[in-house]
Amino acid sequence: MELNADFTQEVIVTDADNPWRASPSAGVERKMLDRIGDEVARATTIVRFAPGSAFAPHTHDGGEEYIVLEGVFQDEAGDFPVGTYVRNPPTSRHTPSSEPGATIFVKLWQFDPEDREHVRIDMNAVPLEGDPARLGVSYATLFEDTHELVQVEAWQSGVSHVLAAPDGAEVLVLEGTVTNGGQSLGPRDWLRVPPGGSADLTAGADGARLWTKTGHLRQMIDA
Repeated sequence: MELNADFTQEVIVTDADNPWRASPSAGVERKMLDRIGDEVARATTIVRFAPGSAFAPHTHDGGEEYIVLEGVFQDEAGDFPVGTYVRNPPTSRHTPSSEPGATIFVKLWQFDPEDREHVRIDMNAVPLEGDPARLGVSYATLFEDTHELVQVEAWQSGVSHVLAAPDGAEVLVLEGTVTNGGQSLGPRDWLRVPPGGSADLTAGADGARLWTKTGHLRQMIDA
């Protein structure tokens, strides 16, 4: 299947308007954000694990990147509570599950094929630094290579900045709200900006905490 597969177009998916859909594993549901392929797919998804649910053991030939949004996500490497950012690179293998239940934002088959770096970061504890180019914004880099830059950002109340995306960008709202061109985005809402595009973002009254990824979408158009 193809969903939001035209990477020349801006896409906004609001959590409230995106229904849960059953997955092949009992107790596991998902909200699809973009997708190219069927069960083995280049995909961006919000996945919900019911208490005690699990996926069968599998290898991530194309890599897996995720953020724990709710509950505790688990596999052989340990327990990952809310706010954990994880990268399982190509060729990694695990058995994902959640005894108490969990919701994650996950991206599949979007790695450099040669990437072998495992990343596990508690975004709640990582120190943020002020961005000299964006007054009122602080950030921490979660991952960076020649392919992409991944950050967590804290925006103060009412701060406005233009997100320029020469090679594309994604934004997931973790906490608070931002507006983009007059549309309000809240927790778990997702924005994808095409290469060469931009987004005019303004943080709401309580500020905002965002996950951002830039530099990675040009290849989808040039391919």
